[in-house]
Amino acid sequence: MAVKVTMPKWGMTMKEGKISKWFKSEGDTIEKGESFFEVETEKITNVVEATTSGIVFQIVVSAGTKVPVGTIVAVIAEPGEQPERIEGIQAGEVVEEAKPASGRPAPTPTEEPAEKKFVPATPAARRLAKELGVELALVVGTGPNGRIIEADVKRFHEEGPPTPKMTPLAAEMIRQAELDIALIEGTGEGGKITKEDVQRFLDLKKHEDVTPHVKSIPFNGIRRSIAENMHASLHNTAQLTMFTEVDVTEMIRFRDMLREEYKQDDTVRVSYNDIIILATSRVLKHHPNMNSTLVAEEILLHDSVHMGIAVALPEGLIVPVLRNADKKGLFEIASEARELARKAREGTLTVDEVTGGTFTISNLSMFQVDGVTPILKSPETGILGIGRVKAKPAVYNGQIAIRSMMFLNLTFDHQIVDGAPAAEFLQAVARYLENPYLIMTLLTKQL
Repeated sequence: MAVKVTMPKWGMTMKEGKISKWFKSEGDTIEKGESFFEVETEKITNVVEATTSGIVFQIVVSAGTKVPVGTIVAVIAEPGEQPERIEGIQAGEVVEEAKPASGRPAPTPTEEPAEKKFVPATPAARRLAKELGVELALVVGTGPNGRIIEADVKRFHEEGPPTPKMTPLAAEMIRQAELDIALIEGTGEGGKITKEDVQRFLDLKKHEDVTPHVKSIPFNGIRRSIAENMHASLHNTAQLTMFTEVDVTEMIRFRDMLREEYKQDDTVRVSYNDIIILATSRVLKHHPNMNSTLVAEEILLHDSVHMGIAVALPEGLIVPVLRNADKKGLFEIASEARELARKAREGTLTVDEVTGGTFTISNLSMFQVDGVTPILKSPETGILGIGRVKAKPAVYNGQIAIRSMMFLNLTFDHQIVDGAPAAEFLQAVARYLENPYLIMTLLTKQL
């Protein structure tokens, strides 16, 4: 019985997904548990496995198309079965909490085309080709209308691809130049390779050897998702960035004091970023306009702070969300932020863990960067960029002293918040970082 495959639902917040790649083509045999297609969601790419075995009868939704959860994307039929083909986009059963093939993002394809050309072959030939590891596209079919039969696959496996026809002179030129025959296209009668074909290939190869090669990186997956989100953010918001320099000498002393106090406890590891998350989440409770999102014609002021924490990965930037950060103590924040960063690096974040943020922190203090103009993560109202800590002369208690200084960079949506309240928010965050002990007056939960 034919099975209709639908767009899965990963997490409560997932509404739609984009099919970025099919691993099978119509007519291919597929086994239960085998990789079937790749889906992109909010900065997450995962592979979907087949839930049944059979023949890929129809691919309904082509690669590159975004469809709602529950949309029928393909049909898997039993061998010989001919179900009615589906026309257009149709809704099917929504599969709750469908499991991806792997927690890790799917590898970016480098050589295979997005869709393979259908190769006519008997079911027996397909099964044998899979068992022997034979690529059907390379086999010459001798069945009716060129269809590949089992004997064709067996012959190809035993004898290999047929040797191309060539003239004696062409064969000698190929031997002397040690060329790969498979790369040379024959233009003679019946596809025979001539000396002109070999010479043309040699001229092209010589040209390629002296021509600088340009590396190509596919513009898809996380990279495309980031580009689309950043472009939409700049297009749909009125972004303004303001800066302030903060004396974080006491914050560093506070962090070092905690590390010394708990140096025997491996479960307690506090970073600058954890302290900044703690201070910012508490200050946001007193500046609700900064902890808001613009949805349609309404500004939503959130009771809880769901803090986005930007994590840099080799393939791009991802922002996991630390939920209810305003209700957590410093050690809870440190532990959960570290766990989210680990899952981001391993590619095991769920959709719910990268959506629903109300404010974001982007920390670049580990790089030799003083300032940055971060771009909003729509529909959020604010994002705080953190520069490096730098020892430099500063005025302290009326005297010049070497202090640890850091730039805070706040980007906000001027459609929602004006400059003065945004400056008050940034000033409050700076004040609590300059004297982190004051955070105790804002705590809603003990450390």
